[in-house]
Order: sequence, then structure tokens, then C-alpha cells
Amino acid sequence: MPDVPQSAAFFDIDGTLTTTTTMFDFLAHHLSVRGRYSEYAALHDRLRAMTEAGADRVDRCRAYYRVYAGTDESSLLTEGERWFLDRVGTPGFFNEPVRAAFGAHAAAGDLTVLVSGSFSACLEPLAAYLGADVLLCSRPEVRDGRYTGAITTPMIGAAKAAAVSRLAAGRSLSLKDSYAYGDHLSDVPFMELVSKPVAVGHDPGMRRHARARGWQCLEGPRCRGRQG
Repeated sequence: MPDVPQSAAFFDIDGTLTTTTTMFDFLAHHLSVRGRYSEYAALHDRLRAMTEAGADRVDRCRAYYRVYAGTDESSLLTEGERWFLDRVGTPGFFNEPVRAAFGAHAAAGDLTVLVSGSFSACLEPLAAYLGADVLLCSRPEVRDGRYTGAITTPMIGAAKAAAVSRLAAGRSLSLKDSYAYGDHLSDVPFMELVSKPVAVGHDPGMRRHARARGWQCLEGPRCRGRQG
């Protein structure tokens, strides 16, 4: 008898599982340990200006990863572990209702999948801590052990949906029995692949979209550091 397709629970991270934007929180840490924290405000303002000028999230994501050009990959992974150990002990780091949902899905035997535009340097420790089965995230280009500053496909919007579809096909997952959690309209493409999407948080556009489609909504604290 063929195996019954497994159900899964897909979770966006920034603003969904966590109350902070991990990319920017980690960037502040990265610059601080190098004695360059004074650069953070200018970098953050530059990306915010791109948002206000109408640049899409993929372009802003590419600009973000250029900051790491020339950085040693193994050193950044070590920084990510230290960053996470510091942040996980900070009250309010996790969105607790969503974290509880994650635990419930894991206990029920669902495949737990993290889907994020952030990257492995700061997300691998988080995934390990939660016991996530799969991490789908942005993968900046690395050559000779160093980040080039380039990224082929940021895990945003349609890229999230494509990654979820590939995983579902490769693992024979039943998307009609699966859940997806997200807090922003850019999460909608992957959330629409499942029959049980859950809108998280307070984003007005997402709340309108969810209400119009009868999606479940889950409250939580407002995300700190969200970039539009």
C-alpha cells in the first residue's frame, strides 16, 4: 500500500514566528562585533528610502546582502550562533501564539517547515532550537568560503511559493491537508498553496486579504523593524 501523503505546517519567520526582523537585528549585531555599529543607521535608512521610492522587496533584499560582500562564511555562521543565543533569552523574541502552534503541529506529526527571506547564518540556530524539519531561506552566493554580496533568488514572494511546491512534490506532501502561517502580503503566494492558511499579526493589507477569503487570523505582538 502506498504511503499516505504527509501534511505540513509552513511558517514565515520575521513578524510571524519572531517579533523582530531577524535580518536587521542580525545586521546590527554583525556591525557591532566589528566595531562598525555606527554604520547601521545609514544602511537601515538607505533600505527604508528604497521602500519609500517604490523598490520591491526583492530589490531591497539584494541590497541588504551586498553588505556582507567579502565576509568569511564560517565566521558569519559563528556570529549567527552567538546572536541567537543572546536573542533567544530576550523576553518577547518569539511570537508565543505562533510558537505554540508550531509546537502543536510538531507534536501532531506534521512536517514543520520554516520559510524566510532571511538567511542561514542567523536562521540555522533558530531552526535547530525549534526542531524544525526543513529550513527554506535565502542563500547568498559564496565563493572560496566568502560571501560575494550577490544572491541568486531571495526567498520572497513567488520564490517562497516555488520552494514550497518543490518541497511538496519531492516529499509527497498533501498541501490540501497543510497549514501556512504568514504576516505580510508577500507571504500570500505560498499561503495560497495550502487549504489552511493562517494570517498572523496586524498588517492591514494582510488582514483585509485574510478576511475577504475567510482565512483564520491569529493575533500577536507587532513586529519590530519590519521593512515594508
